Amino acid sequence: MKTSRRCVIIAGSPDADAATIKTAVRGGDFIMCADRGYATAKAAGLVPDVVIGDFDSYGGELPSDCEVIRLCPEKDDTDTMHCVTTALERGFRDFLLLGAIGGRLDHSLANLCVLEALAAQGATGCIVSDSEMIMLLREGRHRCGGYKGRTFSVFPFGCASVTLTYEGAYYPLRHGTLTHAVPMGVSNVFTDDEALITVHSGQALLILHLR
Repeated sequence: MKTSRRCVIIAGSPDADAATIKTAVRGGDFIMCADRGYATAKAAGLVPDVVIGDFDSYGGELPSDCEVIRLCPEKDDTDTMHCVTTALERGFRDFLLLGAIGGRLDHSLANLCVLEALAAQGATGCIVSDSEMIMLLREGRHRCGGYKGRTFSVFPFGCASVTLTYEGAYYPLRHGTLTHAVPMGVSNVFTDDEALITVHSGQALLILHLR
């Protein structure tokens, strides 16, 4: 059964900023922690609903006031992906990932892949750090409101190329194609509070710099 509540997953990045995470979480959110993400949640003064992990990166005492799911260390998915799978099974379709970028590059990349996994299930997801917001843009029009003056970058993701149109950007693009070999989508700037990015084909990562 689907739920309208937002699921916040706190992953285990060692670079996670507790103050940013505390600010990002709002009342009514369902909070899940992936392994060391529980330590970050505690530092932020947050009480999770579920903690999931094999606990290879968190060696402290586990909570007694919430659900704990212990995983076998020999597994195919990351702890964060197990959080996503569990939340999808419980009906969540709106996701915010915190503490998901930084530390090991392979873990950061795996968490970017989570955005595609969510989209494939008809869910929406966003990764937020203390300096960036990252979203997966699939075919269609995407409003980027309220970000005038912010720097953003766009890269094809999960595909060979992406064809896009920007409206309200310093470097305009009209049915332009971005590929992996030429990172032309780096460091553009929104010039309009009602900017639009239209994805004509393919899909892309939008990385918005928050400061």
